[in-house]
Amino acid sequence: MEFNLAEKIAIVKAIDEVILVDGYASERELVFLSQLMKILKFESGLIDEARKTTGNEGLSIIKAMPENKKNTLIVLLQEMAKADGKVDDMEIDLIQKIVSYIGVFRE
Repeated sequence: MEFNLAEKIAIVKAIDEVILVDGYASERELVFLSQLMKILKFESGLIDEARKTTGNEGLSIIKAMPENKKNTLIVLLQEMAKADGKVDDMEIDLIQKIVSYIGVFRE
């Protein structure tokens, strides 16, 4: 699946927020992020760009994406939450807020 630059920035923003919500970026989360960089075809500079983007800007971009891309993002967020071997309640809450805001309701 191909994402345009704005979508990549918004996705990286959301993933970065999941990584940082518990106040700690584990080595395993960073390894997973590195793998995502290869899969989504972006350089580390995009992380800096994403961090300059507000959460609302990122969510607005994600909300405008087609359903298949939103669903892919949800899977990526869930996998990132699990990457360090434990899913924190703050990660679950953040992912649920993102899912609710972008209008994807999964069964």
